[in-house]
Amino acid sequence: MSRSNEADDLQVPAIGYGTGTALRDKDARDYVIQAIEAGFSHIDTAQIYHNEASVGEAIRETGLAREDLFVTTKYSSGPIQQAVRGSLSKSVEVLHLTRTAQLGLRYVDLYLIHWPDFVGGNFEGAWREFEKVKERGSIGVSNFTVEQLQEIVKIAKIKPAVNQIEFHPYTYGSHKPLLAYAAKHDIVIEAYSTLAYVIRHFTSLTAVRVNVDPYADSPITKFPGGPVDTPVDAAARRLGITPTQVILAWAKAKGVVIVTTSSSKQHLREYLAVGDLPPLKDDEIAAIDDAGAKGPPYMYTSTAKCGVLAFAAACAVYTLVLLRMWGNGCVVT
Repeated sequence: MSRSNEADDLQVPAIGYGTGTALRDKDARDYVIQAIEAGFSHIDTAQIYHNEASVGEAIRETGLAREDLFVTTKYSSGPIQQAVRGSLSKSVEVLHLTRTAQLGLRYVDLYLIHWPDFVGGNFEGAWREFEKVKERGSIGVSNFTVEQLQEIVKIAKIKPAVNQIEFHPYTYGSHKPLLAYAAKHDIVIEAYSTLAYVIRHFTSLTAVRVNVDPYADSPITKFPGGPVDTPVDAAARRLGITPTQVILAWAKAKGVVIVTTSSSKQHLREYLAVGDLPPLKDDEIAAIDDAGAKGPPYMYTSTAKCGVLAFAAACAVYTLVLLRMWGNGCVVT
């Protein structure tokens, strides 16, 4: 099963194996081989993951024809033409020139601008450079908002084939305008962190969300009590499947391409099995949508709890001091 961009004649496999998150800055060879052996034909990497070389090594070691796999990588820095050559080439000279690891492949199927900030706001100039590398693979973007995507489409000779975004029940509501715009312009939406929500830095007097690397994900199903849990668990019981599979089936129903990852062969098979499962009912999808709109559960760190308790204790002590002073006839101003 795949999602297509007719204008670009692009067929994107409906589920891909991602090599970011836990595999960032690591040798991904064994994990990519395991994913391909499990049945994944779509492999997603990026310049900024610093593991393109091991991904390319894994692809070659499988012995599969290049045409049997769909490979995505993403641009993050340097002159764009050099970065593309660096991602594809085995040349040590090119590696030194671009400071990027190499896939060592003749072409990639999809090449994305990883984040809008990586092109310094010069969307037109960057996209013109991307259009020049179209012969090496389809081109697209990642983490672009509706407004940023509009800027690209407005000046594009070749429109982006894909926009890869963080997508799960807790972001679905905010992404509705983006999904509508993408559908109108035949832009495939790819979803990362579908089984997770990326915890943003947030602090207040009484609560602190865990302050972590923005690339580190926290699975929804590991936080009991979140609003999405109830409808997901209900659908899982009805179908006799796992909550993970329910979330993936929900994403499938939204028409997005899923990019996910795991070091577990069992989990990889669990993910791939979703393609053969019966679909969720409309009311189950709606229930997950509604629950996601309520937002993810807050997570409190022990540090935050200690800080709040310390503040409360300090207030109590200060109050006692004031009362004692008042009792001794002191005037506090």
